[in-house]
Order: sequence, then C-alpha cells, then structure tokens
Amino acid sequence: MDVSPAADASPTMGASPAAGTRPTVSTGTTTGTRPTASTRPTAGAPHPLRIEFRRGFAPWAAVALLLALAWALAATASQWQGSWGDTTGRLSTAAGAIGVPFALATGAWQGGRERRLRMTELRATTPRSPLAQLLTAALPLACGPAAAYLVAAAGALLACAPYASAGGPVPTVFAGTALSLAACTLLGHVAGRVMPWRLTAPALAICGYVLAGASTLHSWSGLADLAPAHLRLEGDADLPVSWYPLVSALWAAGLAAAAALAHAAYRRATALLPLAASLCAAVLLVHTGDGMLRDNPLVHRQVCDDSIRPVVCVNAVHPDLLPDVTRALSGLTGRLKGVRNLPARFEDLGRSPHEDEAELPMLTPFGWNVVRGNLTDPERYAWEAAQLMVRRDCERSPSPRRVRVTDEAVLRWLAPDPIDKDLRERFVAAARQRGDTKELARFHAEDTAYAHLTAMTDAERRSFLSRYFATVQDCDPDASEVPSL
Repeated sequence: MDVSPAADASPTMGASPAAGTRPTVSTGTTTGTRPTASTRPTAGAPHPLRIEFRRGFAPWAAVALLLALAWALAATASQWQGSWGDTTGRLSTAAGAIGVPFALATGAWQGGRERRLRMTELRATTPRSPLAQLLTAALPLACGPAAAYLVAAAGALLACAPYASAGGPVPTVFAGTALSLAACTLLGHVAGRVMPWRLTAPALAICGYVLAGASTLHSWSGLADLAPAHLRLEGDADLPVSWYPLVSALWAAGLAAAAALAHAAYRRATALLPLAASLCAAVLLVHTGDGMLRDNPLVHRQVCDDSIRPVVCVNAVHPDLLPDVTRALSGLTGRLKGVRNLPARFEDLGRSPHEDEAELPMLTPFGWNVVRGNLTDPERYAWEAAQLMVRRDCERSPSPRRVRVTDEAVLRWLAPDPIDKDLRERFVAAARQRGDTKELARFHAEDTAYAHLTAMTDAERRSFLSRYFATVQDCDPDASEVPSL
C-alpha cells in the first residue's frame, strides 16, 4: 500500500509525536538544530601563557641555564660548601657572569625572531592590546631564567647545609636575583623587537658579561653597584642588608617595565613611572656603596674548648670545626702539658692576638685548610699553629743565629711535619751540591740542637720549654736570655 507524503506531515495540535521520532523545537525564527563543532564555544581552551610555558622556548632556556649554573657551582664546590656567605657570593657571581648575559641574549633572540617571522603582525590580528601581546610572549621566557636560578640556589643551599654550622642564608638575596634575571630577559626581549638583527642577542650577551667583569673592579665601585645580580660578598665576615637585593631588583625591573611600556603601551607616558622608580633605586644603590653590607656579629665571637691548655678557640661562625681543630692540635698540646709561660689560648678572631694569646692558622677561605667541614691536613695545620707560637711576626727583625737555631729545634719537636722534613732534606742536598759550607753548618747546628732536645728527660724538657716560652714574645731578644741547646 502506498503512503502519500501527506501521511508524514507534522502531527496536529494536541497529537503526540510518533514513536521513535524527536520533536522539533521552534526558536521563533529558525528551526532549532544541534550546534556543530565550528559553532560551539571553545570552553576550557588553554590560555596563551600556558601554551608558551609548555611548548615555547621557556622550558629549554630554563634547562640550559640550570645546567650552566650547576656546572659552575659544582666545579668550585670545595670553596663554598660549609659557608653561607661563600655560597651566597658564589651564587651571585654565577648569576652575574652567566645568568645575566644568558637572560639578555635569550630575550633578544626571541624578540628578534618574532619580528623576523612576522609573529607580531599575526598577534596584531587578535583582540588583545599590543602590551598584552608583548607580555604574553615575553613573560613565560622571563620566568625561565628566574626559575632556573632559584632551583640552582636551592640545590647549592642544600649542599651547603650539612657543613655550615652557624648563621643562615638571606632569602631576599635570592628573590632579588631571580627578579633581576626576569627583568633582564624582558629588557632583552624589547631590545630584540626594536633591533631584530641576528647579532643583537650575542651583542647583548657580551655587554652583560663585560658589565659583570667591570663590577669586580674597585675603580668602578660606584657604577659596579648597578650591575644586575651583583653582590660583593666573600666569606662570613659581612651580611647583606635585607633591603639591598630588593632595591637592586627594583633598578633592573623598573628599566625593563619602562622599556616594555614605551614600546607597546597605548599611553607611552606611563613608562615614566617605572623609570622614575628605577632611577631612585639607582641613586640609592650608588650613594649607599659599602653600606649595603653589615658586620656579622658571629665573627667577633669564639667558641672554646677549655678542657686543655692552652685553650683552643675557633670562630663562632664555624663552631662545628672545634672538635677537628682540637684533635689536630692534640699532639701539640700534649707535648706542652706541664709547661709554664704558655699563651692562655689559641684565638681565631680577625685581629692581632693579645700578649697572652697565640693565633690559629686561618680556617677560611674554604678549599685550603678546610674542605666540606674537615681539615685537609691536620699535621700541617698543627705545624702552622706551632710556628705562630714560636717567635711570631719576627720577619722584619731577625733574631741572632743561636736563637734561630733554638727556635727551629723547638718547632720541629712540637709539631713534626713530613713535608717540612722532605724540604729540609732537599735543602741539605742542594747545599752540598753547591758546596755552601755556611748553610750546611746551620743545618748541622739545628740537627744537633734538635737531637739534644729529644734526648732530654720529660722534667728537663718541661723546664727548658718553660724558660724558652718566657722569651718568645720578644722578636729581638738578648741571646743570653734564650736558653740554648
């Protein structure tokens, strides 16, 4: 049976639709249909900043800078591990010499590349303002060097913590340096857009490196304070004031913000505000000078082990070194047991020792006598301590020959040193080869005096050393006052 088209017409009012069919909804103008993929709203689309963070150049730049900083820090780890000041100074040096040139170059490379590939014209077709377009391209890359530096700083501080025994880092230093690196990247990006040449990036990198080198020159001390991420900090004697790193970052960030506003803002006069803030920060940095560092109060204190004589003291900046130093000097203090007229203590302060004190050999800078919280050569350290006890600071007024012979014999007995013994044998052999009888006679006299001292009984040796140490404070003593061997 044939069915006419009229049989498929829409049902009359009040009739229900046929089973298996869907009703049509009228919108008043057109018949309602399902929206296609092209007409549906793009709900949940990723933000352009997120795309730049994930797929742009920023992650690769961060990894490259992180590897460079890690290599520079690892190569000199023995010189900063154990000192918060040395660690902070080394991080600042690496940021100034590596991070700043890298940030300027990567920013300029990306900015120039966008101009060369006409990406700026493509972004101009979007409804965003020119400033928003610039920041969308530049901010993810600016975060890359800053994040890489913060990761490197965190790793260095964690590597320093097991060996640093007092004090602590100054967090504002690392925050200010990270902000300075981000500002340098933004500044380089604007420069790359203005000068989209391939040589702009290496030229800015060279300028950044020269600026980092010039910041170490004392003759440029005023202008050196304007170098981004610059901090003249060595050891633990000084601490940066808390506001300095933030003011230094304001100087760089103000310049970058002024450059970005002048290049892309609708009202370019708004660039005057960050420029004024940057100039104020620059004036403050130049006029403050050395006032950006303050004395570390721990440097003027000591921690001591008064269970032995002389008392052994080390600087309060490194109290964990006291057991190592005490063990290294145990042979020296054991030989001095029962001897009178000794110094009251071994001191470790940044000043000349008092009359009743003997100076300890320098524990800092790290990398020489101390590496990662341990003395590198305890025997040599004890020999240096004994040498500072025996006729110290007497190079300008040499004592009579007999006194020098006695000094050498006492020094050899107090702290025998294998290196000193090997050098002595070489000097004797060289004197014999050239036939220097005077030098050979001096070595023979010293050997005879040393043999005489070692042959004494303990009571005789204590009596001799008590009389000897009563004269060691005099650099030019009367030969008759110094007991002879």
